[in-house]
Amino acid sequence: MAVKRHPRGSRKALLVGASVLGVLAAALAPAPLAAAADGEDLTVRQHLTWAACDFDPTLECTTVQVPLDYAHPRGPHLGIAVSRLKAAGGHRRGVLLSFNGGPGGDGGLGRRTPQRLAGSTLHGAYDLVGFDPRGTGASSPLLCKVTKPTVAFDSRPTDESLPGLYADARATDQACAQAGGELRRTVNSATVARDMDAIRAALGERRLNVLAYGDSTYTTAVYGTLFPHRLDRSVLDSSRNPDVDWHGQYKSQAYALRANVDRWAAWTADRDGHFSLGDASEDVLASVEQVVTALNAAPVGYLNRTAFDDAVGRLATDRTKWAQLGDLVGALRDRPQDPETVRLANAVLAPWSSPQGDTRPGTVEAATCENDWPTDLASYAADVREFRVKYPYGLGALRAQPWVCAFRSFTPSERPPYIRNSGYPKGLVVHAEGNPVLQYAGGQAMARRLGDRLLTVADDGSSDVYLVRGNTCVDEKVTRYLLTGALPAASDSTCAGAPRPAIPADDES
Repeated sequence: MAVKRHPRGSRKALLVGASVLGVLAAALAPAPLAAAADGEDLTVRQHLTWAACDFDPTLECTTVQVPLDYAHPRGPHLGIAVSRLKAAGGHRRGVLLSFNGGPGGDGGLGRRTPQRLAGSTLHGAYDLVGFDPRGTGASSPLLCKVTKPTVAFDSRPTDESLPGLYADARATDQACAQAGGELRRTVNSATVARDMDAIRAALGERRLNVLAYGDSTYTTAVYGTLFPHRLDRSVLDSSRNPDVDWHGQYKSQAYALRANVDRWAAWTADRDGHFSLGDASEDVLASVEQVVTALNAAPVGYLNRTAFDDAVGRLATDRTKWAQLGDLVGALRDRPQDPETVRLANAVLAPWSSPQGDTRPGTVEAATCENDWPTDLASYAADVREFRVKYPYGLGALRAQPWVCAFRSFTPSERPPYIRNSGYPKGLVVHAEGNPVLQYAGGQAMARRLGDRLLTVADDGSSDVYLVRGNTCVDEKVTRYLLTGALPAASDSTCAGAPRPAIPADDES
């Protein structure tokens, strides 16, 4: 889950999923939880009523009832919104359930995932099924009350800001507790995996095929651990690392961002004749820090130091933008008041959003607390001091700040199990080497843990690759597997990523 940025002058940085698209359900009030009728066990198959989806009449939608807490299947229940696009071919091989952003799902496509796949050959073989994970979208929503941060948003937080950062994180937990109720403690990987099996049962399917993106890869691996006899083919695109908890996952984002910046700096140094930023990596980074110092004193256009740190991480992650980043650094260093420099500076600003109304989605603050986080505030202070120096780019230092889970006021209904493959077919893990939200080491660890094949996208900073990035090599290999079951022959195969700019190195000119 990545950092969601809020308006300039605001400190609050919410850590959310690789596929964040924006605030989704801020104006919704939580749907009331209902009691199961006559002690009904909602883990068994139920009758579904389908109707055209309100957002796309080519899809049909329904609601699957699930227990609030699977430890009490006859207790309160909630609705999971499900969509379906029936197989168009004559040789249907089952259901392909696809989702991203789980268990939080904040910003995930949810019920819209079949739209992503509708134009592919998968539609001929599978019923394409999507769902809004519990707490999101048209499923019973989980909300937080909106809080106002007391500390200004800063990519390089000072020691003086730490008490305010602690207070803001504590206030966020309290605000989420006020709006979240009992639903909050049940938004976790294991419970969403059980919801997946409830969807399977409601559809009358013996097994599921799953295409998972981003954080939902972990939830899918949990599903395979809990229900190995129910999982058939699986593709995990941009995996969370099963060897680290959420705290470690956030910190690993900063490491991945810095690695991308270092690769860009080395490439740029080899082209000093073009960019004039230095002929060694450390000299290029010194030019970047020279711009950082100047922007801290006087922004250029709307670009201040924090926004620039963010832009450096983002542009370095996208190999096709490496020349743009080099040109930007040079212009800001040498011609900061030039109108063209101001235009370049404003062009790299990321979209900023803030909640509208009194509430906002609260699933991320629940899902990321399924693990225990450090409660020793001194450890966060030490991390902030290290990260603001080593990992400021791409807002890496924010990954070290105290998160709401340090002040968790609830006990998760389930903890994630130790992930393993205890008998379901081997699947495919797709991962880009420079993924900044889900570090490449996570894909390697997931493939190793499950015994899956690993398909590496070399020298690329993408997240969510299959049928998203136009990578023909990835698309062909994954489609072949999902249609035929044929995995790549090698345990670790490679597809080329997006190309770097066609600027020759100095010794090639």
